[in-house]
Amino acid sequence: MSLLHRLLSQSTVIFGARIFGAGLTFLVQVAIARFISAQALGDYILVMAAVNIIAVVMPLGFETIGTYFAAEYRARGEGRLLRGFMLRAYGHTAGTGILLIAVGYPLAQVFGEPGRALAAHWLPAAMLSIATATVLVSGAMLVGLKRPFAGFFAETLFRPMLALSGFAVALNTSSVSAVTTILWVLSVGYAIVALLQFGLLLVTTSKIPLEASPREGEWRRWWRFAVPWIALAVAGDFFFDIDLLLLSGHMSREELAIFGVCTRVFSLVAFGVGAVYAVTMPDMFESEAMRDRAGFHHKIGEANLVASALSVALLVMVLVASPLAFMLFGSAFQAGVMPLAILCVGLVIRSVFGPASVVLSVHNRPYASLPAVAASMAALVIANLTLVPPLRLLGASIAALIAMTVWSAAMWFTALKISGVDVSIRARLGRQSTVMMPKAAE
Repeated sequence: MSLLHRLLSQSTVIFGARIFGAGLTFLVQVAIARFISAQALGDYILVMAAVNIIAVVMPLGFETIGTYFAAEYRARGEGRLLRGFMLRAYGHTAGTGILLIAVGYPLAQVFGEPGRALAAHWLPAAMLSIATATVLVSGAMLVGLKRPFAGFFAETLFRPMLALSGFAVALNTSSVSAVTTILWVLSVGYAIVALLQFGLLLVTTSKIPLEASPREGEWRRWWRFAVPWIALAVAGDFFFDIDLLLLSGHMSREELAIFGVCTRVFSLVAFGVGAVYAVTMPDMFESEAMRDRAGFHHKIGEANLVASALSVALLVMVLVASPLAFMLFGSAFQAGVMPLAILCVGLVIRSVFGPASVVLSVHNRPYASLPAVAASMAALVIANLTLVPPLRLLGASIAALIAMTVWSAAMWFTALKISGVDVSIRARLGRQSTVMMPKAAE
């Protein structure tokens, strides 16, 4: 099976699972808004945003580079280095988890509105943060070991199912708040899922051969990649969680709930594009490890072509289906239709510019991406302060679009200048036209 066909088939399965899981998440959010209140949905979305940010920081960036190093060590048959990397990653998660339990509660209350919402549900939120961090590490490594389904399904399927189960329990429990009940069921269940996924990872890594003696000094290389990728992961994968926390001081809980639904739908759409790159990343890393530069460029081009076409198709689907979807939440949520469409335009822009951060890491220059991260976050903060007060939800979506465009353009330009590789769709279409022109001349 060719890479293009495998991208389409595996990405379709992963995206299909994500759609199913997102449908369950969507159902939970509809149920909270309908049977409890829009304010409760705002609290739930705010707590989940804080949990996601805490979880992605806990492994100290090692979950963000797990796919890269797992793929490299698998390709080279370096099982000892792989085990050493795992020990570091899970060690960081355990250490920061203990610190979170010890001092997290008093610190949370210092962070304004998001901190107060988190402190109100502290114990289940802390447990869920630790479980989520563990799943992030295990999932990234399983993707690098060419087990993408095992890597993605914990988050895409089991977490939404547990959230739905939590809501069902909350309907029959009146002694505590509904949001707290949902979080307790979700945290306990997700901890069990994290342990099962960790066991599967151990079985998979046991099949990697052990090298006679591991290369020395690899830990320095791990940190050189991990430190900038913490910023990349937080600002990239959890961009909207940061945005929701920033907006909590400028919007009511109902407006946060509406924008939160928009961002979750956007995340679903973005996952379909991200799955394309996730499927091909191990092959790209392997090509670079084997010094196959032509193969590396070809794989980026194929992934970009699929991702860009998919993002346009998904934008059209969102324009058609979102008015009906928002009707389920109530008439007030119709205000999210236009903001969601604006956000999805940002996905098309991101896809066209391509996976520049991956190229910078492959070329041993992950730090070069930090200026783009800083510029994007600065643009988001300034645009929020400027646009949200007068335009409310519409201003929040335009601010996010501006920040995403700054991020994508800056990353593309940085990758082009440092590596000489044009990761945008323009390069793929240019190569295709160059191949076609001689045939036309004949």
